[in-house]
Amino acid sequence: MKKNKRYLEVYEQVRKDIIDGRYKRGSKLPSKRDMAEQCGVSVITVEHAYELLSEEGYILPREKSGYFVIFDDREFFAAALDSREALLPKDPSYTTRAGIDRLDFPFSIYARTVRKVLGEYGAYVMERSPFKGIMELRVAICEYLGRSRHIQVTPDQIIIGAGAEYLYGLIVQTFGREVTYGIESPSYQNIAKVYESGGARLEMLDLMQDGIDSRQLWAGTMKILHITPYRSFPSGVSASASKKREYLKWSRERDAYIVEDDFESEFTLSRKAEETLFSLDNDGRVIYVNTFTRTIGSFVRCAYMVLPDSLVELFEERAGFHECPVPTTDQLVLAQLIESGDFERHINRVRRHNRQK
Repeated sequence: MKKNKRYLEVYEQVRKDIIDGRYKRGSKLPSKRDMAEQCGVSVITVEHAYELLSEEGYILPREKSGYFVIFDDREFFAAALDSREALLPKDPSYTTRAGIDRLDFPFSIYARTVRKVLGEYGAYVMERSPFKGIMELRVAICEYLGRSRHIQVTPDQIIIGAGAEYLYGLIVQTFGREVTYGIESPSYQNIAKVYESGGARLEMLDLMQDGIDSRQLWAGTMKILHITPYRSFPSGVSASASKKREYLKWSRERDAYIVEDDFESEFTLSRKAEETLFSLDNDGRVIYVNTFTRTIGSFVRCAYMVLPDSLVELFEERAGFHECPVPTTDQLVLAQLIESGDFERHINRVRRHNRQK
């Protein structure tokens, strides 16, 4: 690994030690100098690694005292709630990330890509897209998720739709109205409206400092949990590392599923990509949803959903008769933007801008 990425190696090792219990909740990590000597790196490298662990909710810095572990992966989260909250800082900036700018995607690049697609694909751009979307875009998304989000999937697991709200509707159609859907409170109002319009029963779950109130989560009757782990709107609350694993544990024990709405996390101010529930899930319990409307612009009415293998057949059976509402031309343009690297270069440009701001 390149020298300027050594902090990621330290981050991964300390994170593993925390998850495995070598550093237990409430314990103090070695000082930056001691950790630097152990790992054979500079103090600055360890500082960057500790900052990442702090941003994701594994550790908590205390002025003049050091870094303390706040990650909690015990069996009963609700019972530990009060003691865990005592470790969290009172400053709300711990969970409400700074506001971000969405710089306009360069028109010249978009126009050039449209011309290239029209020239290369000819009349193919006028063909009707299959239910899941064209293969070119689904393959491009797979490769992008693999290299940038640690999400390893196949094109068969991806469904393209005209915005995230369209995909929410497919979720209701697939799971039905008989089950209860849990939603963060407060949350983006259209989420509840889409589920309600499909006839679904809703259970509103209060957001705390680091995610949904544990007592309400475990006492709820929902079988589908819709969450926005990164900067839930309008509260700005981001789920901590402990809370993400609590969600996954809840889904296993309740035989339930999670809809992970990953709106705007690509623009994180962190030096590394945000940790997704889908990448942490080993039980096929998470449905991942993301949209190009935020990363490229509101003129792009296209989103995608990544299904666990176990749900692909069910979705095809209950919703596969739909036609994909995103024009083939638009899908080909997005595929080309991803394959050319222009999409990721734009995201990196926005991230640099916001970190400097």
